[in-house]
Amino acid sequence: MPDILDTGLEHKFARLGDELTVTDGVLIDGYASLFGRVDQGGDIVKAGAYGASLKRLATGGRQVKMLWQHDPAQPIGIWDEVREDARGLYVKGRLLTEVEKGREAAALIAAGAIDGLSIGYRTKRAEKDGKGRRLLSELELWEVSLVTFPMLPDARLGQQQKGDTPEFAGEWMRDLAAALRGASDQLAQDDT
Repeated sequence: MPDILDTGLEHKFARLGDELTVTDGVLIDGYASLFGRVDQGGDIVKAGAYGASLKRLATGGRQVKMLWQHDPAQPIGIWDEVREDARGLYVKGRLLTEVEKGREAAALIAAGAIDGLSIGYRTKRAEKDGKGRRLLSELELWEVSLVTFPMLPDARLGQQQKGDTPEFAGEWMRDLAAALRGASDQLAQDDT
């Protein structure tokens, strides 16, 4: 990531009130991280690595952020569910088509041009194995992004969970296409 130019400006951030809810959006899901797999940086995430972080977030009333290409200035939706299972870190959420980048992401997903997921995290505990790879045993999860090229090639949208029916991926793609048609119709009406 490039260095950020220090402009001398200070920034203060505040959370919106708990009364704010999001009721719309295009549903997406998949695995943002898979346990026991070597990523392109030579790291392996161990089962349970996210547990403490997810618990801290829940206790603090906070959520993992959904970003576009790891850019903190471009949130594009809400992760409604982030959890570990036997396979890895499963995420399910909604792209917000009211946000320009959310609409763009939805269109790119529907076209099959983008399907990668990637995590933004801070390493809390890790060790090296006999092959020099990092074994990540505790991670502080900050965000899960939709990306063009994930560090872990198998971290993708639409990954089926064990027990899901094969129709699942097709179902959310149909829902996505319908939502995009609706958004496109609304934009056309707004232009007239």
